[in-house]
Amino acid sequence: MNEPDLGRLVYLGILGAVLVVWFLVHNRQSLGKLAQAAIAWALIFVGVIAAYGLWDDIRQTVLPRQTFVSVDQVEVPRAADGHFYLTLMVNDVSVDFLVDTGATHLVLTQADAARIGLNPDDLRFTGRAMTANGEVRTAPVRLARVDLGEISDRNIRAWVNQGALEQSLLGMSYLQRWSKIEITSKGLLLTR
Repeated sequence: MNEPDLGRLVYLGILGAVLVVWFLVHNRQSLGKLAQAAIAWALIFVGVIAAYGLWDDIRQTVLPRQTFVSVDQVEVPRAADGHFYLTLMVNDVSVDFLVDTGATHLVLTQADAARIGLNPDDLRFTGRAMTANGEVRTAPVRLARVDLGEISDRNIRAWVNQGALEQSLLGMSYLQRWSKIEITSKGLLLTR
């Protein structure tokens, strides 16, 4: 901080202190009510800041991800970003997927692969895939079990992306297992 900035800071500090002292002297008869109001506004301010900072976490629990219409039908609401997200149980671990009809395969991030028990250091990244960000290396894997509600698939072929993939992708190799994929006014409707 240079000297002009320090001078401005001192000036603003003195000005603020004078205003606070004037306000307290002017309202000395009702300091209790004034303190209550100040605390209430401070708590409201902190609450708004906390809600804004935690909105992504809150949205995950408040907004529904998917609804099981029947045993063989799943309705997926459109997310605020315009995409569809599904939560599947992969090898008995919950994994969030972005439904991507432009992706050929079911693709896991390295973090999700590690969560379901695959060690990314032990994988052989021998495959290649073209993405919007260019070519990435991939490792073929077999998933023992993939569950969506009561619907269970076994021995599913998938790929682990070696690149910086933010979200696991639910591509056509999984979606083609459904007899009908429909986008409605309510969202995405998958029917077995």
